[in-house]
Amino acid sequence: MDGFKEAQSLEELQDHVKENELALLYLYGENCSVCHAVLPQIKPIVESYPEISSLQADVQNLPEIAGEYTVFTIPVVLLFVDGREVMRFARFIEKNKLNEQLEKITSALKG
Repeated sequence: MDGFKEAQSLEELQDHVKENELALLYLYGENCSVCHAVLPQIKPIVESYPEISSLQADVQNLPEIAGEYTVFTIPVVLLFVDGREVMRFARFIEKNKLNEQLEKITSALKG
């Protein structure tokens, strides 16, 4: 799947969230057509915020991710600030709302 760097384990995701002030996770399923349609739409939005570090992971290959991040449906976009989840979009991800939220959060952090 094209897009963000692919996480190979739950530990890699957890480290990513801990090590980056702004960490975005895109959780998807290999057999999820919505997931494959959403990623190319949100990727340019997320990439327009260079301060956000992004990682993606396939919850079908790494089912423990669903439990760790309380994922009931895919795709899901999670944004963490200093290790705390501050934003969650799931299933039908509206590009405009995603961009709005990312703008608010990054602007607030810039102060």
